[in-house]
Amino acid sequence: MNSLSILQNSVEIGSLGHLLPTVSAIVFTIFFIRYSNKKLSVKGKRKAIHYFAWFVSITVIVFHAYQMLFDNYNFKIDLPLYLCSLMALLLPVFTYYRKYWMFEILVFWIIGGTLQAVITPDIKDGFPSFDYFRYWIAHLGLLVVIFYFVFVFKMKPKLKSVFKSFFALQLYVILMIILNYVLDANYFYLNEKPKSASLLDYFGEWPYYILVAQLIIIPLFLIIYLPFYLSERKSLSK
Repeated sequence: MNSLSILQNSVEIGSLGHLLPTVSAIVFTIFFIRYSNKKLSVKGKRKAIHYFAWFVSITVIVFHAYQMLFDNYNFKIDLPLYLCSLMALLLPVFTYYRKYWMFEILVFWIIGGTLQAVITPDIKDGFPSFDYFRYWIAHLGLLVVIFYFVFVFKMKPKLKSVFKSFFALQLYVILMIILNYVLDANYFYLNEKPKSASLLDYFGEWPYYILVAQLIIIPLFLIIYLPFYLSERKSLSK
């Protein structure tokens, strides 16, 4: 079986279809950040990341429009209401306004949630399906943007940002509970765990995995905050 066949069949953890886009995104992110810091003006940096955000967002929009027009689109499971898809849609708003309160929320959602989605991908169809490209562009694109804001715009969260992000997430959960009830859906996996492997597999069955996930959110966000805290302390001690 050649590598193309492996990609087409499924996207398993550690497979070529998983590692290739992930490694490519890491290389691209390092190059993008270094190039922006060395070559671009402040205005150029803002334009570069804003155009990139539009690329990510438009990819998600076109994918859903295509699915609605030419495929079996199911409003109970296919709307872009999952956290990463929703963030990808709203990404140009964040890169245009660059508000700190937006960064405070997104830095924890993206590093805590999107990174997990990259480590344990949940993709219906492998390469070269549209869904395959949509998944990686959306998820890896979110990580590119948030690291760009950290290393190019030098934005850093504060301790209170942990709790702001947590409470914002609770508002999102409440909204998804209401929508899931109205649509008889499973957005944000509040009624059933994803079929693919994920961290939720270690948290028990419904509804226990939801309770466990809620309990670990603040400790997880604090772990994400720790490098920023240590970096700040190091810079102040110089």
